[in-house]
Amino acid sequence: MRLLCIDPGTTHSGAVQIDTNDMIPVWIEPEIENNKLLDYIKWNRKDEHLAIEMIASYGMAVGKTTFETVLWIGRFMEAFGFNNCTKIYRKDVKISLCGSMKAKDTNIRVALFDRYEGTGGGKDPKKGTKANPGPLYGLSKHAISALAVGHTFVDLDNQSNIRFGG
Repeated sequence: MRLLCIDPGTTHSGAVQIDTNDMIPVWIEPEIENNKLLDYIKWNRKDEHLAIEMIASYGMAVGKTTFETVLWIGRFMEAFGFNNCTKIYRKDVKISLCGSMKAKDTNIRVALFDRYEGTGGGKDPKKGTKANPGPLYGLSKHAISALAVGHTFVDLDNQSNIRFGG
């Protein structure tokens, strides 16, 4: 299945498209403008499902940027079709990849990268180089979080033995 994974933001988002059979990113956008991503979803996509990080309230006050991000989450899901979307919460990413709610971004990155073989060149063969790319070549910034959302979706999907969104 082709899966579009999004780490949403107020003006830019991280997006990764993966094939869930091998989990190798096919398309990576570390910081794509939200309007461009919305256009991609509406007109160019070949994805079967959308996994998007969702914001959860833990009793703390939130500001304008949080509400802006939630607005974009809704716009992305509406454009994709609500029945083909799954919201993934950060707590689920932490538990799925690291086994602990205390996990930080660095822990998530390490756990995520541990799932891939280093087949590229350079000092980080999992990313590789332009001349000899690895499976995670081009992955940076918010695209790392988007890929973590995708892995969490697949982990939860495998645990439930049902297909999300259908």
